[in-house]
Amino acid sequence: MKILILGSGPNRIGQGIEFDYACVQAIFALKEEGIQTIMINCNPETVSTDYDTANKLYFEPVVLENVLEVIRKENPDGVLIQFGGQTPLKLSIPLRNLGIPILGTDPESIDIAEDRERFRELMNKLNIRQTESRTARTKEEALRCAREIGYPLLVRPSYVLGGRAMRIVYEEEELLDYLEEAVEVSYERPILLDRYLSDSVEVDVDAIGDGEDFLIGAVMEHIEEAGVHSGDSAASIPPYTLTEEVTQEIKEKTKLIAKALKTKGLINLQFAVKNGEVYVLEVNPRASRTIPFVSKSIGYPLAKLAAKVCIGKKLRDLVPEVFERLKEGKAHYCSDFLPKDWEYYTVKEVVFPWNRFPEVDPVLGPEMKSTGEVMGIDKKFGLAYYKSQLAAGNKLPTEGRIFISVADRDKPKVVDLAKGFIDLGFEVLATSGTYKFLKERGVDVKHVLKVSEGRPNVVDMIKNSEVHAVINTPTGRRARTDAYHIRRATVQQGIPYTTTVRGGYAMLEAIRCYLESGKRLKVYSLQEVFGEV
Repeated sequence: MKILILGSGPNRIGQGIEFDYACVQAIFALKEEGIQTIMINCNPETVSTDYDTANKLYFEPVVLENVLEVIRKENPDGVLIQFGGQTPLKLSIPLRNLGIPILGTDPESIDIAEDRERFRELMNKLNIRQTESRTARTKEEALRCAREIGYPLLVRPSYVLGGRAMRIVYEEEELLDYLEEAVEVSYERPILLDRYLSDSVEVDVDAIGDGEDFLIGAVMEHIEEAGVHSGDSAASIPPYTLTEEVTQEIKEKTKLIAKALKTKGLINLQFAVKNGEVYVLEVNPRASRTIPFVSKSIGYPLAKLAAKVCIGKKLRDLVPEVFERLKEGKAHYCSDFLPKDWEYYTVKEVVFPWNRFPEVDPVLGPEMKSTGEVMGIDKKFGLAYYKSQLAAGNKLPTEGRIFISVADRDKPKVVDLAKGFIDLGFEVLATSGTYKFLKERGVDVKHVLKVSEGRPNVVDMIKNSEVHAVINTPTGRRARTDAYHIRRATVQQGIPYTTTVRGGYAMLEAIRCYLESGKRLKVYSLQEVFGEV
């Protein structure tokens, strides 16, 4: 028996190397079952293209023409498309229409998840909330839809990889700029407009199913607000602010959707939580960028398990100890890998290439910009987050000055944040707008000048190492404002910073926990953590 695996194509910003991990794990799993593996991929920097990984390697772009040529020559018993990300997933329907056997989740289910209208119908049938959305095929239609939904909006082209050309717009003028500069709207290439849930928490879920049983790998709470691409957001396993009730609801909805799509193999779901209400954002019936992180966080190689499920193995046979725990009631919910008394937090942090792009504004948004990720693990969320920052090269300060400057919509949310840093002994600095807002609310904050107001200003202080951490949220405008110069100076000086309020609170909690620990960190090896699993 031989199986063809489709890789993720060339590695680039917006196309995570994590998909290569999933492909390699799938190859290892199939080899364990005595199956011959054939790999199609075209990136010399990946493990999947090493000469001794798969039995055969075709170093070709992952496009339909090349895939069909390899199939014609090799005549494989099936094709695995769910491990290489979005690139091979788009080939599912063309391959199915040509009679090629697709292993794992059926292409029809993949199409339901990928097609906006079909997916909305399924969510309505399952009684699962979604954000209001529209599809526009002309500029006039886009403006009309935007007025119907209301601002802010998340806008994007209909076919995107890594969130490319996605943007949050807060007013009609920004939408017009986007339509004129970023995308070309047509009947062939419509744009999608979604109501953006301000101040919501985004949640990722990775799960695995065999068509009958469904196990949740992990529920990951994003540390940055919804609107930051999931590949760019730090994340915590288990959730660190969500209530148990909300977490359970997310798990129940995950199982409902996975079952409705007859999932065989991996599935990734993205939710948003606002005011205690859970909304589904999107579903990807494939491996996700978080699969390596989740696998290391729970002690189970999800991609390997998924590959075996795709060839007909059952989860009850692959991980019998999990189902034994479920019988004994030791899991959070009826489909969890981890036992209920799990006491560790793992935090994923991402690494960005800002220093290699000196003109790029280092701000997070819907378009993916990261090039790697690291992980911290501890029994307290704050310490796990602190370790993740160390691993990413951001050593959080334990004393000194914190500079806070945020958009008007974020000002009410930083009052407690500023007070928290002051309570830890930090001096808080702010430019005029944030300074005035905090001062009026009794926060002992010090005023500093913007770049446009004269010197010495905040950028001078950053360059002179007089600022030790920066919290700065974007206004939504694209012009190179004072905030742009602040963020660039921060990156150039290697100063820890965040462009979201939730990131600021995570930073505060990390520093607080580190100080409470007496500035001591304990190292937890994965072997120590998962010895009993």
